Amino acid sequence: MGGKKKLGLKQMERMQAKRDEESKSKDKKKEKAAPPRERRIIGVVPPDVKNAKIVNEVKKMNVLTPYGVASNFNVRISAAKDFLEQLEQIGAVEFVSGNHNIKIYKPITA
Repeated sequence: MGGKKKLGLKQMERMQAKRDEESKSKDKKKEKAAPPRERRIIGVVPPDVKNAKIVNEVKKMNVLTPYGVASNFNVRISAAKDFLEQLEQIGAVEFVSGNHNIKIYKPITA
């Protein structure tokens, strides 16, 4: 009845050549792949709020977000959130805006 028709010889040759080219290009892509990056170990404990050097470094930043602090101090985002809350309690930073997902702070220059 219906179904797929048989391909002619020329069409089969073209299909085979196309498959060969694709497999060669895939092999070349695999050879060019860079070695996997080393995974960094990130800290769970937030930086010390009482350390003046760390507080001064935080005050140099224009906008403080948990992601920015986490990437600068190589800690987890949850630890960075806790660190920013502690800084707000001691009066080193000021809450600007945010919602339940992200909070934005700015440093208080005195």
